[in-house]
Amino acid sequence: MQHDAHTEHAHHTPADHGRVSWAMAAQATLHCLTGCAIGEVLGMVIGTALGWGNVPTMVLAIVLAFFFGYSLTLRGVLRAGVDFRTAVRVALAADTLSIAVMELIDNGVIVLWPGAMDAELADALFWGALGISLAVAFVVTTPVNRWMIGRGKGHAVVHQYHH
Repeated sequence: MQHDAHTEHAHHTPADHGRVSWAMAAQATLHCLTGCAIGEVLGMVIGTALGWGNVPTMVLAIVLAFFFGYSLTLRGVLRAGVDFRTAVRVALAADTLSIAVMELIDNGVIVLWPGAMDAELADALFWGALGISLAVAFVVTTPVNRWMIGRGKGHAVVHQYHH
């Protein structure tokens, strides 16, 4: 059954956009959110623990969010037997816009939240702002992923490699 669902959504045209379910878009966004959250949390924890300033900590968090986001997709595509070079291309095509939007929103919320940039690891504000910023990023990125999947881009590219 799961294979049929992936096959059904593997190749979309612009006319298919209305048929892409919100659940499928949310699943793609959740996948993206997982990688972004791992990278964001790890980057913020490392930068904060090392006493780095806000800008280097945020840069590290963003770099790690992209790294882990791409890595999760790469892992799945490689398991499908795709060569590494092709798998990297698939991961880049599938995740770049989604991760970029998620990072823009996530970090934008953190920057705009009063006191969040100066919160320490032991502060509830640090974890609360981070959690809420990721939730807001999920809500904003889901329609982006739905739009991309409906056009045969984003995670629609990955689905052709699922067995």
